Amino acid sequence: MLSLDSPRWSELQHAYGTASDTPDLLRQLQSLPDAIGQSEPWFTLWSSLAHQGDVYPATFAAVPHVVRALTAAPVSAHSTYFQFPAWVEICRQNQGTVIPPDLESAYFSALAELPGLVSAAAARPWDADFLACALSAIAAAKGSAKVAEAAMELTPENAGEFLQWLSEQ
Repeated sequence: MLSLDSPRWSELQHAYGTASDTPDLLRQLQSLPDAIGQSEPWFTLWSSLAHQGDVYPATFAAVPHVVRALTAAPVSAHSTYFQFPAWVEICRQNQGTVIPPDLESAYFSALAELPGLVSAAAARPWDADFLACALSAIAAAKGSAKVAEAAMELTPENAGEFLQWLSEQ
């Protein structure tokens, strides 16, 4: 995992240019801050690292730090901690984005941790949002971006419609 003190961050790009601001935002995740609406640091991280379906070299350096923050308390972490790495992998596969070689191993190792973290979060109550993010994280970790994307959109309200559509196929 790329150290938050590494000068490499200044070489990496995100949606708004150099990612030299990203390490300070990632440090804030260690306290598992809330991620509702435009809460910081999530709003800035999401908009700069996964902007409108695009991901960037800095995104792949950031995901291991998000997952590391999640490992501290998967039972109490907001669903966004599961959703963000899943969304990054969905975007990566949909866009065919190439991961910088020096970031690839840490990125995929972080994704591989997601199913275990979902399992660790099983003790908590799950609302529909958390369920969708957890299912999406598992699918993304297993390399199935399309299933991950579908899971992110699946809710108790539209699951019946989906099943009806499926039975008509």
